[in-house]
Amino acid sequence: MGVVDAVAITASVACAQTLRFGLSAGAEIQGAWDASYVSFSIFVGIAWWMFLSFFKSRDLKILGAGPDEYKRVAMASLYLFGLIAIISYVFQLDLARGYVGIALPLGIVALLIGRWVLRRQLVRERTSGRSIRRVVLLGGPSAVQHLHRSLSGVPGAGYKPVASILPGYSLTGPEGEEGLSLPVASVSQSIPEILRVLEDYDADALAISAGAPLKTRTVRQLGWELAERRISQIMAPALTDIAGPRIHAQPVAGLSLIHVSTPRLAGPEAFLKRSFDILASGVGLLLMSPFLLAFALAVKIDDPGPAFFHQERVGKNGERFHMHKFRSMVVDAEARLAKLQEQNEGAGVLFKMKDDPRITKFGAFIRRYSIDELPQLWNVFVGDMSLVGPRPPLPAEVEDYEQHVSRRLLVKPGITGLWQVSGRSDLSWDESVRLDLYYVENWSFLQDLLILGRTAKAVIGKDGAY
Repeated sequence: MGVVDAVAITASVACAQTLRFGLSAGAEIQGAWDASYVSFSIFVGIAWWMFLSFFKSRDLKILGAGPDEYKRVAMASLYLFGLIAIISYVFQLDLARGYVGIALPLGIVALLIGRWVLRRQLVRERTSGRSIRRVVLLGGPSAVQHLHRSLSGVPGAGYKPVASILPGYSLTGPEGEEGLSLPVASVSQSIPEILRVLEDYDADALAISAGAPLKTRTVRQLGWELAERRISQIMAPALTDIAGPRIHAQPVAGLSLIHVSTPRLAGPEAFLKRSFDILASGVGLLLMSPFLLAFALAVKIDDPGPAFFHQERVGKNGERFHMHKFRSMVVDAEARLAKLQEQNEGAGVLFKMKDDPRITKFGAFIRRYSIDELPQLWNVFVGDMSLVGPRPPLPAEVEDYEQHVSRRLLVKPGITGLWQVSGRSDLSWDESVRLDLYYVENWSFLQDLLILGRTAKAVIGKDGAY
């Protein structure tokens, strides 16, 4: 990874110097210090590489999953050039703005692309069972089961549960609704026994989850023993579906208090999201207007009737609005719905059929690539919807919501969302609800941008679309 970073940085500063000063090596920085840009480029390259290390962008704990690696790369780069700007101002160095204007963005892009390529390779290796960390899970049966299921569901993160320790529980029949699909190596809470299990299973880490009846002194002594053996100690609190930025640790009187903040889509955050929605939807409608007209004509030619389908949906705080789509079904589709209810393949309150007889030929095409959703850009522009958000539900669906599911209505529904990039119609009802609630409770502008990027991949791949 260090080699890839070095190549990306060297190429970036070399391109910046060549594009700004040409092939001449005589350009110099004017000011309190006289130095050539060649020397300056070498200094920037070395400092950049060191800043990436200082910001721990190569830490094994963040590689392979999550946005932290990319965030640290960007922050290290911005802090470096911010420091360079301060130094140049204090010492009155006449630093070429064009050089910085090329080197910084080009370097960040090159570094992120390099990290993305390495991540893809690392995830492939971890998925095939290589470059992984063997983890022993310690805690109560249900907590261990949940942690095991979560870690096993994301092999790219690089954690492979190999055994469990259930202090105080039965060795032959662990409790829990679904049982435990992991070897129970011990039910003892003694430190020597825990260390023996770690040695027997050649573990690289011990994950302590909820339900572990360990005293504070035992956990501290266990941490010392693990440190001597170079085994990682992982504390896995019973916090589910909470994004990292919401968690803040505060040391108080020798304790690590974990604060979980609740993001509220109001104030500057709401203004930023709405501004982006207006700008993106407005530009999208303007640029795509010829294509929208062509699709509308194709709908009418394929099946006589209106080109658009307007349906009442429920938006933020239960407010109703009319959502617009290209019509992909026959005109009397709603009247035929009652006869098809027995063939419902959807999840929960949703109605879905892979071979719905009401879908027209051209309708099947535009549904496959989500083209039928494009008129919703108008819903976004006028404020009924957002580009990213929970799936817009029908009034009949909302009437059947359980109380916790109603939290989906705290934000505007979206054209796309976590449900769109995680399987679409293939998702179960519970999984759809979980993803929507996760979005509501962990909203961030960066997450919106990532979802929009993943949406293009999901649409091209036609995953779960019917």
